[in-house]
Amino acid sequence: MEHEMGTEGGVGAGGLRYIRWFKDLSLEDIPLVGGKNASLGEMYRELTPQGVKVPNGFAVTAEAYCHVLDEAAAWPALHEALDDLNPDDVADLAARAARAREIVYGAGLPADLKGEILAAYQDLVAEYGPELSVAVRSSATAEDLPTASFAGQQETYLNVRGGEALLDACRRCFASLFTDRAIHYRIDRGFDHFKVALSIGVMKMVRSDLAASGVMFSLDTESGFRDVVFITAAYGLGENVVQGAVDPDEFYVHKPTFEQGYRAVLRRKLGSKKIKMVYAPARIREAVRNVPTSPEERDRYCIDDEDVLKLADYAIKLERHYSEKAGEHRPLDMEWAKDGLDGELYLVQARPETVASQKKAAVLEEYRLEGSPPAPLVTGRAVGMRIAGGQVHVIGGVDRLPDFRPGEVLVADTTTPDWEPVMKTAAAIVTNRGGRTCHAAIVARELGIPAVVGTGNATTVLESGQTVTVSCAEGDTGYVYPGEVPFAVERTDLSSLPRPATRIMINLGNPEVAFATSFLPNDGVGLARMEFIINEYIKAHPMALLHPDRVQDAWERAQLESLTRHYAEPAEYFVQRLAEGVGTIAAAFYPKPVVVRLSDFKSNEYASLLGGRWFEPREENPMLGFRGAARYVHPDYAEGFALECAAMKRVREDMGLTNVRLMVPFCRRVEEGERVLAALAEHGLERGRHDLEIYVMCEIPNNVVQIDAFARLFDGFSIGSNDLTQLVLGVDRDSEMVADAFDERDPGVKEMLRLAVEGARRNRRHSGICGQAPSDYPELAEYLVELGIDSMSLNPDTVIRTTRHVLEVERRLGRSPSATE
Repeated sequence: MEHEMGTEGGVGAGGLRYIRWFKDLSLEDIPLVGGKNASLGEMYRELTPQGVKVPNGFAVTAEAYCHVLDEAAAWPALHEALDDLNPDDVADLAARAARAREIVYGAGLPADLKGEILAAYQDLVAEYGPELSVAVRSSATAEDLPTASFAGQQETYLNVRGGEALLDACRRCFASLFTDRAIHYRIDRGFDHFKVALSIGVMKMVRSDLAASGVMFSLDTESGFRDVVFITAAYGLGENVVQGAVDPDEFYVHKPTFEQGYRAVLRRKLGSKKIKMVYAPARIREAVRNVPTSPEERDRYCIDDEDVLKLADYAIKLERHYSEKAGEHRPLDMEWAKDGLDGELYLVQARPETVASQKKAAVLEEYRLEGSPPAPLVTGRAVGMRIAGGQVHVIGGVDRLPDFRPGEVLVADTTTPDWEPVMKTAAAIVTNRGGRTCHAAIVARELGIPAVVGTGNATTVLESGQTVTVSCAEGDTGYVYPGEVPFAVERTDLSSLPRPATRIMINLGNPEVAFATSFLPNDGVGLARMEFIINEYIKAHPMALLHPDRVQDAWERAQLESLTRHYAEPAEYFVQRLAEGVGTIAAAFYPKPVVVRLSDFKSNEYASLLGGRWFEPREENPMLGFRGAARYVHPDYAEGFALECAAMKRVREDMGLTNVRLMVPFCRRVEEGERVLAALAEHGLERGRHDLEIYVMCEIPNNVVQIDAFARLFDGFSIGSNDLTQLVLGVDRDSEMVADAFDERDPGVKEMLRLAVEGARRNRRHSGICGQAPSDYPELAEYLVELGIDSMSLNPDTVIRTTRHVLEVERRLGRSPSATE
């Protein structure tokens, strides 16, 4: 055996030298069977008793690989093929890799190894029956390490039937140690080709061709947020999801509340799932093939909530086990499959997640566009949370890769591991197909470049040579803008930034950026804007959903039907979408408080929602009209308010996100506050029940003048400086004619702020501010700290700057920083 390999020998259970059954393997066996097989053995042996299903199988050891090359005396030829290789010469790399694969495949399998493989295969047939087909998977001895994934570098063969087909698949698997991409990957990461060997995993094929499969992570792959399980799913065998050939369904489950016993899907997104991989008919040479999905399949989720929650349970159990074994938190990247025959869910692979988990939390890196960008050319799923620009290069196939130049934006239908030598030189990547766990997405994260995947039309809309800016810093949606759009990058070392005594909270409305925003130093969310979620994710007026018969426009009725077609009734569409949006924000900051302001659209804004014009009055001054608390108990909107309440009840009681506090906006009179509280209680949101706190916006002079009376009703006050300034100075903040008179720093406004903060303190109620003023004016933030306000809720882009300023003011005042982290 080649002395450089250094693999472990020995005879396994049952007297087999080159075979190890999964039940006899653990993570300690990586030198013998590689990371993938060692992990399968660990799962089969340790997690099966906990209810995690893993298909049985066996590993052909790395020693067998060495035995193959020893018997064929193939080492010198391999050295000749690979020594002095220049990995950046794409043509030379391809030729040398092909020669190396020929050498390994041509070596064949020694008779003793053949006999052991066939004997083990027959044992597997005896367990599962004569119709058994197997998956043949590669498992490199340097694979699935915490800092290098090696994912997709070698080949996998699916639906392999019969002994001869299995032996041929094993030969091809051994040879795939020398794919172009695997050679390049090893060189990039400093692995010696002759100190890496290949083991093969042979396992029962899960019949996901008749059901669904996918990938899941025990963290959010974009932000590195660790309190969720992120699951992707598509019809058929899993290779399409892994390789990015399909846009999958996506689901999130919140781990802390799941472990407390709550069973709810936090968030879901329907993917297009245009194709599925199934077994090919016996007369076709290939074992599997892709076929189109039906319109009905595309239009529904391929797994149900029960499946999602079981997968989350698997992921949490695996992560806990692997973390305990490693002695540190160990996020995982897992592949799963649902068997269409027995209906069971199986885990078929687990490895350490190697990108998001490596991020250094102490350094915050924020990309943001400067100014207003032009209309995007294409949009898709955002990967990487970065921005980059360059010239487009549309690549139609692997044969055109040598034409690609470093620093260009790679645009393609999809990518495969063969593309990786070129992908590492790209400024950004844009693909027609794929979801956030596809090959292009995984590689882009590992390389630290932005990618927009699943655009559908990038290769037809974008043209080689044109300059574009690729932005993945605006939430879940990625944008490709024409030309050079200016952007800024801000890096902040958070390790030395103490927490001020004044609580610094965040204003947030967009659930898509919640996980990433949670990494800002904060004490929770002081203002979660319900209007943003309704506008962006629901788009329809709640009363139009409840009474579509009153919508007199046929096009609008058709749009309402289209939005709600997946739901038992239109009202459930509103409740679920709103609950998912608010729940995502609450989960991102859990267990810190998240103050959710009940809807505060003005009547003209409500009218702009789909179907809204049929339910809203036309007002001369909507700013002072039918808005806020007045709507909730009015017959024209009370049913819509009931839907808002149902969503908030679901967030707190079904999802378990009891860190949500509610806030009533624009409450003009004490009696109005009493009626709103009674309505909330009637809908299951009683103040004090399940520790529910209810705040009121302090934005009307009457809120300040009668603060003692309002304090008897509510748990806290959040000053809305925009409306308070408007009403103190008598200035319509929407009017350009008198815009110069609008100033939160006016002495009269500052006096109202003082009275509000002191009144809250006098009544032992929380005082905060969620208006724009402290984000815009450092001197006003300083004034509020001097008053002793309990909290400030700021726009995310001003949190770091304002926190530093508040710390300076508190030092001057002799106030100690907060002891909380």
